[in-house]
Amino acid sequence: MTLFSDVLAWFGDSDHWNGPDGVPVLFVQHVLLTVVALVMSAVVGLPLAVWLGHRHRGGTLAVNLTNIGRAIPIVALLSLLALGVFGTDEFGPFGRSGVATLVTLALFALPPIVTNTYTAMVTVDADVVEAARGMGMSGRDVVRRVELPLAAPLIVSGLRLAVVQVWATATIAAIVAGPGLGRIIVHGYVSFQTAEVVAGSLIVALVALGLELGLTVVQRVVDPVPTGGR
Repeated sequence: MTLFSDVLAWFGDSDHWNGPDGVPVLFVQHVLLTVVALVMSAVVGLPLAVWLGHRHRGGTLAVNLTNIGRAIPIVALLSLLALGVFGTDEFGPFGRSGVATLVTLALFALPPIVTNTYTAMVTVDADVVEAARGMGMSGRDVVRRVELPLAAPLIVSGLRLAVVQVWATATIAAIVAGPGLGRIIVHGYVSFQTAEVVAGSLIVALVALGLELGLTVVQRVVDPVPTGGR
C-alpha cells in the first residue's frame, strides 16, 4: 500500500506536471520521437514490401534481413550506433545521440511493417487479381484498387505492432540523454525513487494500451470483408 500511495502522491505533485521536465513536455517529446522513427521506417518498408509482394519475389530475403534487428538487443544496437557510427552529437529536439536513437527505433519498427505488408500482398486471392487483370487493369491499378484494399487489414496490423513497440521502446532514448518519458524512469532508477519508476512506466503502458485499442479499431474499419460478412 505504501508504494501505491507514493505513486498517487507522485501523480498529484504539480512539480511533475510543469516546467521543461514536466510530464506534458516529455510526453510531446516522446510522441515526436515515436512518430519520426515510424515515418522513417514506413517510408522505407511499406513501398518495398508492397512492390515485392505484388511481384511475389524477393520477399523472403527482405523479411529475413529486416528480422536481423530482432536478434540484436535494442540497447546494444543503440550503444553501437551512438558510440561507433553516429556519435553523440546533439540532433535538434532529439538530444544527444538523436540520430542513433531514431535509426535504432526505425530499424526496430521495420520487421512487423515489412513482414505483415509482404504477407498481406502475397496472400491476396490470386483469382481476384487475375480477374482484375482480365478487365484490363494495369499493374499499378491492380495494386491500388485490388491488392492494397484487400491487404489493408494485415498491413494496418503490422503498423499497429510497430507503433506500440516503438512507443514502448522509445524510453531507451533517455539512456543516451535523449528526450521523452524515459527520462522519468531513468531518473527514478538513479535516484532510487521506486514510485517515480512505476509512475513513468504506467504512463508509457497506458498510452501503449490506448494505441493498441485505437489501431485495432482502425484495422477493423479498413477491412473490406468484415468478420460478420464471412
